[in-house]
Amino acid sequence: MLRLFPAVALGLFLAPVGAGLIATAMPAFGYFPALGGKSFSLQPWRTLLSLPGIAESLRLTLTTGFLATLLAFIIVVGFCSVAHGTRLFNRAQIMLSPLLATPHVAVAIGLSFLISPSGWMVRWVSPWLTGWIRPPDVSVIHDPLGLSFVLGLLLKEVPYLMLMTVAALGQVRSRETLVVARSLGYSPVKAWLKTILPQIYPQIRLPIYAVLAFSMSVVDVAIVLAPTNPPPLSTLVFRLFLDRDLNMIFPAAAGACLQFILVVSAICFWRLLEVSVQRAVRPWLTKGPENGRNLLAKSFWTAIVGGLVSLSLLGTFALVLWSFARSWFYPRSLPQAWTLSHWSKQLPGLMWPGTVTLVVGFCAALIALVLAVGCLQNERVNGLGSTSRTLWLLYTPLLIPQIAFLFGVQILLVRFNLDSTWTALVWSHLLFVFPYVFLSLADPWRSFDLRYRDSALTLTGSSFKSFVLVELPLMLMPTLFALALGFAVSVGQYLPTVFAGGGRFTTLTVEAVTLSSGGDRRVVGIYAFLQAALPLIVYCSAIMFPRWVYRKRRGMHL
Repeated sequence: MLRLFPAVALGLFLAPVGAGLIATAMPAFGYFPALGGKSFSLQPWRTLLSLPGIAESLRLTLTTGFLATLLAFIIVVGFCSVAHGTRLFNRAQIMLSPLLATPHVAVAIGLSFLISPSGWMVRWVSPWLTGWIRPPDVSVIHDPLGLSFVLGLLLKEVPYLMLMTVAALGQVRSRETLVVARSLGYSPVKAWLKTILPQIYPQIRLPIYAVLAFSMSVVDVAIVLAPTNPPPLSTLVFRLFLDRDLNMIFPAAAGACLQFILVVSAICFWRLLEVSVQRAVRPWLTKGPENGRNLLAKSFWTAIVGGLVSLSLLGTFALVLWSFARSWFYPRSLPQAWTLSHWSKQLPGLMWPGTVTLVVGFCAALIALVLAVGCLQNERVNGLGSTSRTLWLLYTPLLIPQIAFLFGVQILLVRFNLDSTWTALVWSHLLFVFPYVFLSLADPWRSFDLRYRDSALTLTGSSFKSFVLVELPLMLMPTLFALALGFAVSVGQYLPTVFAGGGRFTTLTVEAVTLSSGGDRRVVGIYAFLQAALPLIVYCSAIMFPRWVYRKRRGMHL
């Protein structure tokens, strides 16, 4: 039975991606019988390319996507090179893990509350330092260059790449390698860059590609922070899909295909850069040790990472303040009065999106966890090993832009009468939850000492009893952590909810994005804070519950 899990998992989350791409590509070339398109043509592409500002949208997509990915990679490498093996590095891991559980939209809205012209950071220095008695007339949020958008992406991508790097470091003999390099006279930073980075980069290559694909195609964060006239291509395509003129579906589908082509081309270009950089730095890698001090570098990279962490935490705190503020006029740094009336007024409206968020999040995370455990247990029982092909299959939904295939998935759901149902909504979230759950659980599961299983089989005589009584309790903490991460990923899904929900279902994320475009900050703060708080609560529970269970089971016998 365990042998069925890999096939079921791939069928549930990989086949729909391919079918969705095909279903999206057909309207892109004019074939969509439901709207009278019964022949193939290039008219949708002509309409798309004639839209005002399309060239600027493409430029924004490429520049912000590459800049965010490159900066995230440089920051992670720089910090790891100066802090690896220190107490600071261990503390950073503890701080970054909860940040990973915070949805992208909550981070983006919190950042907008901080850095906007009337934001909290400006209030701290006004008017005593700046002289501003009114908010300055500068474009910070939605700036033409997309710098605030890039900063918002960094707040989430740096923690993700950092944790992927930490996982990769656990797969190489980093400590022994650094000791040997240091004994040869290399400084700590150069020893890490010359001996550790070449070993772990192949393992973090796919996460980097996923970050690049996400940065170039994300919609919800772009709505909150990116330029609006014109917006990045993903936001432009999303607007076309929601246009009241149904004929705009044709250029929208063409834009979705163009988004896919851009992302694939960007990944290929990044791969060419990898090869070029590898050849260019080869003489430096083989060069002997050089004298140098790392105090300035350590302070610099620590300040960068600390600043990003502080922005995330302060943004979340700003959401809390706004949700309880009765009045908060510029330039006061704190609200003049506090109230619970906003929460009491919004509570009836919170019930439905909050319920949908919880139900869909836990259902998608539980299904993903069962599939991941089944696949990994199949590897353990049948002596199978992981391959690079498996990783590529897992990363497929993360490497392909959501906007490129979710419309096609919606077409298939409508055809099978599954559109706007709980099944469709949970399944659409599962497409993106399962890869994260599997990847977070894979390393702990594969590092399990099989001698425990052999002893349990000897004592119980049953594989099922061995799994339930011994293997699963020993793996309880990473299992619950994977569940919490899957729940957090589900809470942050915007496009899958919009396309699969069909307007019938709404989540806290959808409401927060909708309100962020011009709603009351106090109401936006409530929705965004709840969206951030739910994953954090589940994450903390996943840490505390295993400790309680282990204390209760201490001294028990089979």
